[in-house]
Amino acid sequence: MTSWRKYVLAAVIVTVAGVAYIKSSHRNIPSNLRDAVADNTNFHDLDTAIPVIEKDNGTIPVPKAAIHVKTGKGYVAGNAPSAGAPTKPVEWVTINGGKFTMGTDSGEKGFEDAKPIHEVVIKTFDMSKTAVTVEQYAECVLKGWCTEPDTGRYCNWGVVGRQLHPINCVDWDQASKYAKFKGGRLPSESEWEYAATSGGRNQKYPWGNDEPTCDKAVMYGNGGFGCGENSTMPVCSKTAGNTAQGLCDMVGNVWQWVQDKYKGSYKDAPADGWAFEGAGFSRVIRGCSFFNGDASFLRADYRSGYGGPGRRRGAGIGFRLVR
Repeated sequence: MTSWRKYVLAAVIVTVAGVAYIKSSHRNIPSNLRDAVADNTNFHDLDTAIPVIEKDNGTIPVPKAAIHVKTGKGYVAGNAPSAGAPTKPVEWVTINGGKFTMGTDSGEKGFEDAKPIHEVVIKTFDMSKTAVTVEQYAECVLKGWCTEPDTGRYCNWGVVGRQLHPINCVDWDQASKYAKFKGGRLPSESEWEYAATSGGRNQKYPWGNDEPTCDKAVMYGNGGFGCGENSTMPVCSKTAGNTAQGLCDMVGNVWQWVQDKYKGSYKDAPADGWAFEGAGFSRVIRGCSFFNGDASFLRADYRSGYGGPGRRRGAGIGFRLVR
């Protein structure tokens, strides 16, 4: 064989061997990484944007903790619990049952729907010590059971540092879905009021009859919403306002969805502690929020209706659980 033919043959052998090595190496690359290299459209999943939230009359950027790959739900880094587990899981408080007088016979304006006054028998139940927090709700989202809350002005979802604030900007359906995820449910309106009066005591507020202040509730005060913070506060920030059983924030911070349909009176209301599920569109909310400073709104017997399933998400509305 002539010299030039030897050189050509050697070049062909080297080329074939090189191609075979590359193909073999590519097969050994993990499929997710290989596909990302082959299809650069996957790079659109990298979210490097800086979200903006409103504060006061302007806007401020909220930098993310790091560039992150979206889970498919758009979850914002910075509030994600480690491995989906919240640092402070739901804590349950046993509320012993009993009989109590629900509603008011007061002639005050705003309490027309809290009549007629009636007796209700409550069975023993467990209630979550706090309203459901951002990190607790995030577990449900990360595990694919729950949908994301709204974001924006005063909403806590996606705002770094709000892990232990109450989740808000969720509708009744989302609250109910999370409750089932945790093996619980939303409280009936009578269970909620019984718990908010420290087990059915004859008092206006969870702590007694002293007027509400920022020492006891996250409310409008100290020159602004949320006792001057212009936001919610971490749950259990105002322990002086706890019930005798240790429930935090039964009034203030966020209103709380309950199970009942709203109607304009207690006529034909259940006397056995169960929820009213008759005709109606709106659901009941109880407990007032960080927006409100009127003492009457923070009373345990004050009630209101809001929106309906899947329709309304208020920045001042969250929820807690019973089981």
